[in-house]
This record gives sequence, C-alpha cells and structure tokens, in this order.
Amino acid sequence: MADLPRWESFSGLTTLRREMDRLFERFLGREASPLGEVEPAIEVADTPAAVIVKAQVPGVSKENLQVNVTDNALTLKGEVQEDKTTEEKNYHRREFHYGAFSRTITLPTTVQAEQAIAQLKDGVLEVTIPKRETTKAKDVPIQT
Repeated sequence: MADLPRWESFSGLTTLRREMDRLFERFLGREASPLGEVEPAIEVADTPAAVIVKAQVPGVSKENLQVNVTDNALTLKGEVQEDKTTEEKNYHRREFHYGAFSRTITLPTTVQAEQAIAQLKDGVLEVTIPKRETTKAKDVPIQT
C-alpha cells in the first residue's frame, strides 16, 4: 500500500501566515515597495556624548540629500536618479531602484539639533548629533 501524505489541519494557516510575513517584510522592511520607493538601511548608535545615525545611500550625491534634525527626530530625504543616456538598451535584468525617498527616525534621546554634523563617504551618510544635557529629576514636596 502506498504511503499517504499526512494530513495537517493547520497547513493552510501556516501558508497564510508565511505569506503575510513576507508581505509585512516587504512593506515594513528595507525592501523596495511595489511603487519603487526605497528607504535606506540605517544604524542608530547611542554614545555617552552623541547620537550617531548612519544611512546607506549608494549612488546618491550630496546635492540630492537633505538632512533635517529636531530635538528628538532625524529626517532624511533624497533621490536616486536614473542615468539618462540617449543610448537604447535592452535590459535582461533590472534590480536598481530609482526615485525619491524620505525616512524619519525617532532619536533615543533629546539632542542639540543645531550642532549636528553630516558627512557622506563611500555611499554612507553619517550624522553625528551631540546630546542635550538631561534634566535632573527633582523631588517635589506635597503641600497641604
């Protein structure tokens, strides 16, 4: 007698969950959305003196980048521009993403936005933002 495959009552739900995970990864992860928008991958480091944010922006010139820092957030805007040559090409594979992007990151602590420094080197944007002195907690006496 031939071996019959084992029937799993939840296999449909497992498949559905896997597909939903992929969908959320695509929209919330670092992959491009179906509209071709790209969000750069980032790293946020908290040091004793500053918050350092690094963003991968390969192919983006400093003229096409804009960095805005507030007391508690950093917004990065830019555009990856397509090479506009008049030569006609027959692509066999095309995986580059072009277009505008915008990403806002909430910073882990309040910072001194006016003293932020941004540097672009080898496709990595590094923004160093000094921390603001923290307000010390104060015990408040209760009055009757």
